Amino acid sequence: MKAEITFSELLTSAKRSWDEKRWDEVMLSMALPIHEIDTLQQLPLLAAKESFRLLWDISPGRSIAVAGKCQNLDLTGPKRFEIAQRFSDSTLGRITDITPETPAQARPKIFLKFSFFEQTAERERIQQATPAVQAVLPRWQLTNQGRSGWLRITGITTNPSEARDLTEELWLMRESLSNENVARNFFHLSPLTGISHSEHWQDFYKPALRQGLDLVNKGELQKLVLAVRQSIHLDHPLEPLTLLSKLRKQQAGSCRFLWQNSTGDAFFGASPERLLSIYRGQLHSDALAGTAGENDDGEALMQSEKDRREHELVVQSISAKLIQQGLKPKCSRKPKLAKHGKLLHLHTPITAKSKNYSPLQLANVLHPTPAVAGLPLREAMAWLRTLEPFERGCYAAPIGWIDSFGDAEFRVAIRSGKTQGKVLEITAGAGLVKGSVADRELKEVGLKLAVLAGQLELKTQDSVNNAIT
Repeated sequence: MKAEITFSELLTSAKRSWDEKRWDEVMLSMALPIHEIDTLQQLPLLAAKESFRLLWDISPGRSIAVAGKCQNLDLTGPKRFEIAQRFSDSTLGRITDITPETPAQARPKIFLKFSFFEQTAERERIQQATPAVQAVLPRWQLTNQGRSGWLRITGITTNPSEARDLTEELWLMRESLSNENVARNFFHLSPLTGISHSEHWQDFYKPALRQGLDLVNKGELQKLVLAVRQSIHLDHPLEPLTLLSKLRKQQAGSCRFLWQNSTGDAFFGASPERLLSIYRGQLHSDALAGTAGENDDGEALMQSEKDRREHELVVQSISAKLIQQGLKPKCSRKPKLAKHGKLLHLHTPITAKSKNYSPLQLANVLHPTPAVAGLPLREAMAWLRTLEPFERGCYAAPIGWIDSFGDAEFRVAIRSGKTQGKVLEITAGAGLVKGSVADRELKEVGLKLAVLAGQLELKTQDSVNNAIT
């Protein structure tokens, strides 16, 4: 595709594509180059008329902003990975892309968010259940890699006039996003201040922690990853983009994400853990387990028998699952240290040829890893239902995207939070194995909660300080 295309050329391509199909409706998609953009800053303008917005932010130079829904799927119940893959294949296959020469990062994508458990617990059915999977083909998709970017629109058209309307919308939106003054006026970082109350999560966590330690010390479980949820009641609703903007500096090595269905209802975080990525048939996954805090050089973590054993359980489990699918995973013999903000982790990258497996077939195989659940898996999952006094929802579940060429990227949604009105809920967990010490696990969970809570510039600090120390 030419670097610059005129409006007339774009319109002619749209009309020609519509005329060639001659169907009752055509799903048209088209993209234009756009320069010097920051997707995080321009998301508010992109989503000005849309309730749904999404951010996928690996770095300021590799990021995706999404707004609106062209097609979507909300599903509860079993076979969610299989059905979501069919939806993705079918939807992407229907697209008529009149700008097919765009680079890989600008291809049409389906974005997906899963819940941790396939079935909703009885306690949540009384309230509003979290869908087992949500999948969205967005109306607007703004991507950038380095200094270059692409703006894409996708829509259902039933006649050539609607194809022209779609083309005009794309052209005008690019003009608005390219206007620095207009974009700047839409991006207002609300202050992260004010708090009325924060729960003391230790009161809920300690009894479950004692029972979890008993299970692993008696050998009933090899590992159990117990999570805790902290609720912070704010003076005013939180703008997630404010927090994510700060996390760009504090969690530069993580993937910042936002999935927002409406104002005041958002799921977001900064995940250091890749469940899988597939590029040109090559699978990459992360084994991430074992944590050290600020001012730690990592030497004690590398020498810790308990942490190395916990980490090796994750490596072996991921490798075994891939081998069972006929793949040949490769990884280093020793873990490396990975720094994410103030935390250090043991990290082992795992690679394999993905053969003919679809991304969600492999995601179904790998989720959940022992880094967020435990071993043996079935027994650990049952104990999580018993010991955790809340529904995990999308915490520690896969979130990511699939594109029209079958490339994909999914993160494990840890270091995450959820806002509902003025309530911010943040969730974190720690892995228990033989040799785990209650005080150390409490400290580790507190450090992880502070990844998000520590970014809040609060007027009244006492309750939060007590909660995360």
